[in-house]
Amino acid sequence: MEIKVTKCHGSGNDFLIIDEISNPYHFSETNRAELAKAFCDRSSLLGADGILFVLPSESENCHAKMRVFNADGSEASMCGNGIRCVARYVCELLDVEEAVIETMKADLEVKREEEIFPEIPTYLVEISPVSFDVADLPLHIEQPTLKNEKLQALNEELHFTALAVPNPHLISIVNKQQIDSPLQEKMSQYVNGPNELFTDGVNVSFVSILDEASIYVRTFERGVGFTNACGTAMSASSLVTILNGFNKVGEYIEVYNNGGKVRTFVHETNGKYRIDLIGNATYVYDAKIEVELQDTERFSIIEKNVNEAEAVQYEKLQHSAQKYIKEKLI
Repeated sequence: MEIKVTKCHGSGNDFLIIDEISNPYHFSETNRAELAKAFCDRSSLLGADGILFVLPSESENCHAKMRVFNADGSEASMCGNGIRCVARYVCELLDVEEAVIETMKADLEVKREEEIFPEIPTYLVEISPVSFDVADLPLHIEQPTLKNEKLQALNEELHFTALAVPNPHLISIVNKQQIDSPLQEKMSQYVNGPNELFTDGVNVSFVSILDEASIYVRTFERGVGFTNACGTAMSASSLVTILNGFNKVGEYIEVYNNGGKVRTFVHETNGKYRIDLIGNATYVYDAKIEVELQDTERFSIIEKNVNEAEAVQYEKLQHSAQKYIKEKLI
């Protein structure tokens, strides 16, 4: 069968979008997992961090539904960088400036936003709900929350905050020496393998304070490994820096990552949080793929149209962000 894909990235976190609104595809759950493993393999003709399936929503309040499959074939409940890509795709498909996207655990508002960098298509997406209940990750410890505390079973020095947005995140504010060490990779591999703390795995982020209202985030994603950026991790990390007194609710935070930068804005109402994630949704290429669903590893690219102009402009944003990180991460 022939499948049309659009490759898009948010902060260098790249995805293949498959449109089930415009195309009469019929995928089983096994098909979705197998397509993700085959198409996202970096040694294949495509390669990506995951597949974003865009489907019609059965809810009258939503414009579309998003399902996220990681490169290992597992399904994620949400993806902050991915939903920016879906936001652009759906808004352009339906010719609207804002929309509501159904995800596994919440219906989320998205809209086109003022450019974060010249000539960069920019979208704001809602990141919610936010929970500090360790049962929602799950994290198996003898206390209801973990907020800027040591997790002795994992590390004796670092302080961690655990939260679900709704993806599970474990976040620690660290210095450059700890960023440069193998510590994050070692801990991340442990909590995403057989372990008694996070039986379903967890996204692990190291966060450094660069300047006032400016942070750096590096994330090891569950089911993926180290990526250029993770949208929900950057959102959760922004909130953690607020809880630790480095930033403030109701003010923009510039969030830098290895793939570029985004902007966040945290709202608080009666002790409940909502996070706005604002950043690029850059198209890399459109392609037509010939594949048999019974043998997804054997696929071929029939046609491919690369969007060179958007790539060039995003490289400028990346260069600017990397220069800033080099100057400030000390």
